[in-house]
Amino acid sequence: MVLQPASAGAGIVFVRSDITDRNNRIAARATNVNEVRLGTTITNEAGVSVATIEHLMAALAGLGVDDAVIEVEGSEVPVMDGSSAPFVKLIRQVGLKSHAMPRRAIQVLRPVMIEDDERSAGFLPALKPSIEIEISFEHASVGRQSCAFEIAPDIFSDDIASARTFGFRKDYEALLAAGLARGGSMDNAVVLDDDGIANPEGLRFKDEFVRHKALDALGDIALAGAPIIGCYRAARPGHAINNAAVRALLDDPTSWKWVSMRDVDAGAMAMAR
Repeated sequence: MVLQPASAGAGIVFVRSDITDRNNRIAARATNVNEVRLGTTITNEAGVSVATIEHLMAALAGLGVDDAVIEVEGSEVPVMDGSSAPFVKLIRQVGLKSHAMPRRAIQVLRPVMIEDDERSAGFLPALKPSIEIEISFEHASVGRQSCAFEIAPDIFSDDIASARTFGFRKDYEALLAAGLARGGSMDNAVVLDDDGIANPEGLRFKDEFVRHKALDALGDIALAGAPIIGCYRAARPGHAINNAAVRALLDDPTSWKWVSMRDVDAGAMAMAR
């Protein structure tokens, strides 16, 4: 996989470099999401897909990257260690360039919430981009956890980016039997079994589980195509409801408007004074 600079306003675009016989460009947009079972997959009109994009999208959103071309040789983004940290490290090593054009953002004007059984998710008006997540699992090592953070580069890098994906050994064995998740291991996920945390190194945070769910949420809502000035609040979220919430917001033109990040930052500073 290679990350390339892009012109202002280009957005995030994936390019399948191994496909040359048809359109191999896929815009990172919520409307292109067509699979959410084991991660978020986007597909273009030619049927070309890239899977498991959420951790990379979270890294880009967390660092404030709006425009990039991502060349991928294969159908899936590399899993790395199951978090966004490797992507954040490499992007920061290379550095970022600012465009002269002001950043555009989606400002939430009124609440947009959806529910699906015991899950709920949606956007609330707020002065800055932020995420609030709650999870609940019937496992002694997880239980009920919550996480709230402002979407800012240093906060994301220090507190969220290194939280790894997690799963239950019994579910993993069932996926293997179905021919799925063949690359999964304790090198790229936190594994839970009946005795607790199976990974010998333990957890990176005591609440690593909810932090990773917040990471996933950031990667999924980044598919709105621009930063969202508002609070994304979700209970027991997954990729499906994250995507549904973004679509619900964008489908209701009375609930948001385009703004300049310069104006938003100036307004926040004025209120702080």
